[in-house]
Amino acid sequence: MPPVERWQGRWASEEDTQAFARRLATSPAIAHATLTLKGDLGAGKTTLVRHLLRALGVRGRIKSPTYAVVEPHSAIDCAVMPEGEPLLVWHFDFYRFNDPREWEDAGFRELFASPGLKLVEWPERAGEFLPVVDLQIDIQPDDMTTPQAPIDPDQDTQRSVQVTALTATGRRLLEVLE
Repeated sequence: MPPVERWQGRWASEEDTQAFARRLATSPAIAHATLTLKGDLGAGKTTLVRHLLRALGVRGRIKSPTYAVVEPHSAIDCAVMPEGEPLLVWHFDFYRFNDPREWEDAGFRELFASPGLKLVEWPERAGEFLPVVDLQIDIQPDDMTTPQAPIDPDQDTQRSVQVTALTATGRRLLEVLE
């Protein structure tokens, strides 16, 4: 059977987002991966990151890096790490970048070269400077309705999700989603 390259799904609620994050957090490949999150403002990128970080064991406040550009995190008791070794995580948000060269000027090359998980929102704003990406997650509002599941206008939580593996590490991450 050929390796999995793509996963497509639908999140009908935030609980579905959380369940997806929990599955992703079970893969040992997550410990040293780079994931990009694509989608419009309000698509649920930061919500997914929060659920993923919680599933990995990050404690304390998890805030969006929209203004700081990067927020570091660590998980001391992460199940995918050897006992006593913390999982290091960097959550990037390049939304405010006006020029991809800002990535280079900010000195992110060293962070991306170091061990740990890198989560990148608005990766297209870093252009060609962004290093190899293992897994690309594209989140879009899902307005698909059926008689069994009509959209509640007060609940804008339904999402269409496409996950694409771009490396062998990405393919290992996709395995836990099947």
